[in-house]
Amino acid sequence: MSKLRVLIAEDHETVREGIKLLINAQPDMEVVSEASDGLTAISRTQSVLPDVVLMDVSMPGATGFQATEKLNQTCPQVKVLALTRHRDKAYLQQLVRAGADGYVLKQSPAEELLRAIRVVAAGSQYLDTAMAGKVLSGFTGAQPSKKDRQPWISRREEEVLKLIAWGHSNKEIAAKLDISVKTVEAHRANAMRKLELHSRIDIVRFALLQGWLEEE
Repeated sequence: MSKLRVLIAEDHETVREGIKLLINAQPDMEVVSEASDGLTAISRTQSVLPDVVLMDVSMPGATGFQATEKLNQTCPQVKVLALTRHRDKAYLQQLVRAGADGYVLKQSPAEELLRAIRVVAAGSQYLDTAMAGKVLSGFTGAQPSKKDRQPWISRREEEVLKLIAWGHSNKEIAAKLDISVKTVEAHRANAMRKLELHSRIDIVRFALLQGWLEEE
């Protein structure tokens, strides 16, 4: 089994080394490159094309936001997992706009970081569980009422989109809703077409605007 290839972009050497030891201790992942500033993170990612980039938000040269946006344009196949101590909702908003696939806190348990890496590598988005309620609370202002639910998608399509936004795989959604994987895929495709969504990150943005990520 091939390992998940991870690049660590972190300007603090001690933190970087600690994360490297943690990742390399996992049987299914390895650190293939490192960067201590944003510009180096961009160039090395473009060179080695890792599966996941752990992107510190605050770095010299280019910020994590700028580096994420650049990589989203030049290496869209590479997943970017933002790593920060900040719980401020403004950071999440900026990173979502820049194209980040996930957001995890440095102070969270190691298991949270490892899970986040695996989730984004599998093609889903990830929000640190410690942040979901606090960071997203009030993120979009007033909560939409039930009557404001998008009328052009069915309730089952809405359920599927919500679960996708929360990072569940098609198989997990199928089991949760007691339907087939093909049915999940059909609901997802229909909802994305109706709402003119083109990617998983579009689904997460839409979920944020609807207040869905505060419900679970």
